[in-house]
Amino acid sequence: MAQTTTLLQIAEADQYGERQAKRLQRRRRRRQGERKGIVLRTVIAIIVCAIVIFPLYWMLVMAFSPRGEVFSAELRLWPSQITFDNFDRIFRRFDVFAWFQNSVVIGLFVTVLTVFVNLLAGYAFARLQFRGRNTIFLLTLATMMIPVQAIMVAQFKLVSGLGIYGTYWGVILPGAAAAFGIFLARQFFISIPEEILEAARIDGAGQVRIFLQVVLPLCKPLIAVLTLLTLMSSWNDFAWPLIALKENSLFTLPIGLLYLKNQTSPDYESIMALALISVLPMVILFLFFQRYFVQGFARSGIK
Repeated sequence: MAQTTTLLQIAEADQYGERQAKRLQRRRRRRQGERKGIVLRTVIAIIVCAIVIFPLYWMLVMAFSPRGEVFSAELRLWPSQITFDNFDRIFRRFDVFAWFQNSVVIGLFVTVLTVFVNLLAGYAFARLQFRGRNTIFLLTLATMMIPVQAIMVAQFKLVSGLGIYGTYWGVILPGAAAAFGIFLARQFFISIPEEILEAARIDGAGQVRIFLQVVLPLCKPLIAVLTLLTLMSSWNDFAWPLIALKENSLFTLPIGLLYLKNQTSPDYESIMALALISVLPMVILFLFFQRYFVQGFARSGIK
């Protein structure tokens, strides 16, 4: 009897050992599959990044290449000689500093006004109760489906009627609000717990005080997102500034690029040098604020 019991225990131990061995094998296979998945995703990410970054890299190479090298039959992934003549040439021939200054002034004013309006409108649509709120919000979103080109004639008449055609304000005021920014702000404000706002009301705070002292300190990611999106849109805007600005001294960098491209003998290396000057500030700005950028989209519920 004792021998039979011992044999059963040994058999059970063997079965338990086999089950443990199978579990270990499954875990190893799962880990190997996860490692292969990570490697595959990493390779795909590297390939996609290379495809996205290569045009910027090629722009950088051409900006520092000697003049005429772009027409060389030999493919070069690095300049045969690093030179700053392309930058020197455009700064001597054109008022690049004025173009850059105009882009900065217009971009800053448009960004400040747009972010201010978007925050107020988003908070109103998210937290205030008034008649027709949903209807007005839907009409605001509907404007996103209207092409910009379809309203340029009306904008031009409005700007001309206000007497600001050909000035900074003719570019700044029409872009002082954005439907997508209002939608993004509304989604962000909805995610703020109602208990926080209710506690402020119990303490006697009004809507203005709640917005300034309670809501705004929680909006750093949202403000970063709105600032980046608005500044990038204003910085790269081409069509409307081309219509609203009539003097060369008020041109922005995108218009300057077109002006340089339309010369009798296009200098592609100089064009790439000016394009690099135009792109670099936005790249640096995004690198500094990318953490807030991701947080703002995550908290607003945009996937």
